[in-house]
Amino acid sequence: MKLTHVAIYVGDLERSAEFFEKYFNGKRGESHFNSATGISSLFISFSDNCSIELTSLPQRIRHSTILTYGYMHIAFSVGSRTDVDKLILRLTHDGYGLNTYPRINSAGNYEGSIFDPDGNLIEITE
Repeated sequence: MKLTHVAIYVGDLERSAEFFEKYFNGKRGESHFNSATGISSLFISFSDNCSIELTSLPQRIRHSTILTYGYMHIAFSVGSRTDVDKLILRLTHDGYGLNTYPRINSAGNYEGSIFDPDGNLIEITE
């Protein structure tokens, strides 16, 4: 058994696809539109055969102030502490919100985290 993908709702499919392509070397698949539901989606694949399904719903209301059970974050391993620092710096320089500065967490892992264009938490690890 293996995990095939994680799906997240996004406000702008194109903007989110460009984000994952630019910063995480994702490769975009074909986009799909369901005229009956108004749902658009596309997959972004990564080198380890893992993917994210980006899904946009028309007039989706997001209650960002209400905490519920569900998605917490997506984590990407970039190879080294130096690479973590560089990517966090690049993302914050480009205007993405910083959640945590790179540091060693309680489990002994080096990581930092930022928010994607829709406020989803992205963790960057060594």
